[in-house]
Amino acid sequence: MDLPEFAIEATGLFKTYPATKTTPAIAALKGIDLKIPRGSIFGLLGPNGAGKSTFINILAGLCKKTAGRVLIWDRDIDQRPRDARAAIGVVPQEIGADVFFTPRESLEVQAGLYGVPRRERRTDQILAALGLGDKAEAYVRQLSGGMKRRLMVAKAMVHNPPVLILDEPTAGVDVELRRQLWGYVVSLNKQGVTVVLTTHYLEEAEELCDTIAIVNRGEVVACEPTSQLLRRLDSRTVVITPAVPLAAAPHLAPFEARLRNGGDLAVSFRTAEAGVEQVIAAVRAAGVPIKDLRTEEPDLEDVFVSLTYAAPDTSVPAG
Repeated sequence: MDLPEFAIEATGLFKTYPATKTTPAIAALKGIDLKIPRGSIFGLLGPNGAGKSTFINILAGLCKKTAGRVLIWDRDIDQRPRDARAAIGVVPQEIGADVFFTPRESLEVQAGLYGVPRRERRTDQILAALGLGDKAEAYVRQLSGGMKRRLMVAKAMVHNPPVLILDEPTAGVDVELRRQLWGYVVSLNKQGVTVVLTTHYLEEAEELCDTIAIVNRGEVVACEPTSQLLRRLDSRTVVITPAVPLAAAPHLAPFEARLRNGGDLAVSFRTAEAGVEQVIAAVRAAGVPIKDLRTEEPDLEDVFVSLTYAAPDTSVPAG
């Protein structure tokens, strides 16, 4: 069987929650078109209420779409719902596990729900990969929050799905655990698993994702390779270390200057309008002696802010 070009395809996807006695109708998704390449680590970003969770819930079969078509691993979620759901593993934001089970029991039950034969189960292998091997016989209620988060990832992988969806997988965990989870995600991807990641940690998306889609108010406002997305901003920053400490940022119109913690002076400019030489000349004209300088490229946070907070919304709010 030929492998699909896209792990997930959504075309004209709409979701509208009907009005109630106390609330108007809510348009959560407004014609989403997304093609997630097989074998990629795909970032799905957006502010709270953008529609990310609604999109994931539709993929997982937890929410019924209003209109549109969705294929998961070439399986239409309307025509082949069971096959489509079997092709994905979903790690939700909320930690949910039976506290009276052990991690091994929890994975065995999950594998049974997916109809995985006992001889094909990889319970101990998955637990070991996620650093839970020594906790296999401990009760889930005895695990730390970070360990429970890892257990949720393990449960999503018991049926060996080709697509893994991680909804805020590192929310509320420490930096060390976050790095461990990143490493596991990358190792899964190298084995051929397509990973869809939602996160509020923009450095996480920037480091992990091949392609990033930004969703705002129920619509896709950008979907590009990460490197290309970062080139969208026509801005640079010159960071200057003054030879003499500054009490305040000088006025450097038309450039924006701000004093950072530590005393560095950051001067932003648009590359279409000026260059580094003009910035340096303006700084010297303001009487600031330069000890050192460097330039900074825009990061994903800059792109995210520019695309999602540029203008107020006057339409029906997204959910």
